[in-house]
Amino acid sequence: MKKILITTGPGGEAQGWGDIKVTKTLCDALNFNGKSAEIVFVETMKDFLKAIEGKRYDMAWSALYYISDRNDIVGLNVDEDAWVADIFDRRQIPYIGPGSLAMKQMINKSWTHQILHANQVAVPSHHTVGIGEPIPDVRFPAFVKPSFESRSVGVGDESVVHTPEELEARVRYIHRTYEQPALIEDYLPGAEYTVLMIGNGENQEFLPGLVTVEGRRYGKYPILRSDMRGVGITQIRIPETRSEEAKSLCKGAVEALNCRDHVRVDMRVDADDQLRIIEVNGIPGLKPIKSWSPQIYSLYHKSAKGSEEDYRELVHKIVDSALHRYNLM
Repeated sequence: MKKILITTGPGGEAQGWGDIKVTKTLCDALNFNGKSAEIVFVETMKDFLKAIEGKRYDMAWSALYYISDRNDIVGLNVDEDAWVADIFDRRQIPYIGPGSLAMKQMINKSWTHQILHANQVAVPSHHTVGIGEPIPDVRFPAFVKPSFESRSVGVGDESVVHTPEELEARVRYIHRTYEQPALIEDYLPGAEYTVLMIGNGENQEFLPGLVTVEGRRYGKYPILRSDMRGVGITQIRIPETRSEEAKSLCKGAVEALNCRDHVRVDMRVDADDQLRIIEVNGIPGLKPIKSWSPQIYSLYHKSAKGSEEDYRELVHKIVDSALHRYNLM
């Protein structure tokens, strides 16, 4: 029986698949059929090192990009020694999910855009503005968001700007509120798609979904705010069109970033009716039913036993993909 050490902490909700309740559900799903999973909640680097050095396990699975006491935002990590995947690599600990470099590239949206653009994968035109840097000339309308956040933190109607004055005000708001660079993109007014990638090699799957929201939930613009995520407001359905386009974009992104096991790629339609990637999520949400990965998986792999069984199958597939990758199965 393979033993999985699940690590989370205060940052699990902001950085990763969800809070401690979600983590317990994930753990129960693994323990239900054929694996032995255990959770360690770490608040400091000392806690984390003690956990990974003092327990017996075959593989680790972390809800954290890096050790942090922030539970509201991902933030800008300046401590290079705090990245979880780096620590696993140095200690030669098998772990689930993308490698350390890919994790750093994905949480830094500006870096993600640069890599994808260099590999001819469609992203919006973009500029990054650090604290104290001048505002560039951009096309309007533009969209402004934090460079290092997830779950739509820092995103709302005010993110769409139409004048240099609005642009500067929003950029400075990002700097002041989140203490990190602001990412300026073309505003993409069309529908939002997301593609779930699970597995590796011959067993890899790309499952596209169209994101839908009741119209009255939006504000002035069709923008997914943080209060709309993970609470059942957004729903996913199998797209009637653009599935192959979305899968092709996702494949290009995960190859460029060297992703593995489980990631999710979000994209929107631009003003010229072209899909463009807006984010690659290295630790997608795993809240049963309400997070997008479980929703998409159930659309394509719905079992007669219901959503709980779908969820168990999903998390076991993610773990099994990593076990195969390390030749542990």
